[in-house]
Amino acid sequence: MFSMESWCWLAFFTIVSFFAGYVYRWRGIPFLGKWRTPFVGQAPRYAIGILTGSSLSELSTPKGVVNPVLSPEAVTDVRASAVADPFLFRRQEKWHMFMEVKNRARRRGEIGLATSLDGLKWCYQEIVLREPFHLSYPFILECQGEIWMIPETSKDRSVRLYRATDFPTQWKFEKRLLEGLSFSDPTVFSYKDSWWMFVCRNESEDLLLYYADALTGLWHQHPRSPVVYAQPDKARCAGRPVRHNGKLIRFAQDCSTKYGQTVRAFQIERLDREEYFETELKESPILFPSGKGWNEHGMHHIDMQSQSDGYYLAAVDGWRLARDFGLMY
Repeated sequence: MFSMESWCWLAFFTIVSFFAGYVYRWRGIPFLGKWRTPFVGQAPRYAIGILTGSSLSELSTPKGVVNPVLSPEAVTDVRASAVADPFLFRRQEKWHMFMEVKNRARRRGEIGLATSLDGLKWCYQEIVLREPFHLSYPFILECQGEIWMIPETSKDRSVRLYRATDFPTQWKFEKRLLEGLSFSDPTVFSYKDSWWMFVCRNESEDLLLYYADALTGLWHQHPRSPVVYAQPDKARCAGRPVRHNGKLIRFAQDCSTKYGQTVRAFQIERLDREEYFETELKESPILFPSGKGWNEHGMHHIDMQSQSDGYYLAAVDGWRLARDFGLMY
């Protein structure tokens, strides 16, 4: 039988182990932590901004816009701790923005929707997709008259394809495009009569490349995959590839020192079913911490849309460390 003293020691070591685990995970000291801690500390606070410009090196806040255009407080149907990973889609003279909304009560990401008439002033609408697991990075595209979404579903160890049954609010799960790994930030596009997918693995260190004849598959891993190996400074995608000055550009997060610090730009020099080669642009990084305000400590995503006047409209996100309380998500 355990004595009272033994029970007291067991309780003591259990409590110490609990606190030590959180201290290790969040790199902070309970009640006083510099980063996240169990009860009070600093946690990254993500928000979304809008930039415009004629080139990758000239993106700036447009006149009349105050960034961020969307913050967690704009979310009205759940208690949000962050909004991030914005993707734009224009239909019937209206802009739609799909984004990750971190639901604080459920402690996971869900996909939210905001709308705009001019792409500059945005109004949050509602959560349009949620699953029993974390969702983020709602990559959206149109193919053969249908609108599709491929969010990150790494907790399901798959890449999942959803189809809009009543755009923009109703989505149906169609199929798993890939299975078996914790795939991060799947980035899909059509190029030279093939479909291509970048997707990250291994905590943002390796970039895998797949190809297919159709969006719905069958997807095959490229013979050069991983095309980026053990390089967290440039592996993980940071948004939709764009064609700029006749070249295909891939955006990547720099996660070498901390997650989502800057966005780098790489020109794809060769992409076919045998080879892959890219080089970094001289303008890179194109997004970086401002040192103050909503994006004080980092930026990690961009979705650029070409406009008829030759300018780009870009949805971006940024973060700063903010004081927070409780078991922070």
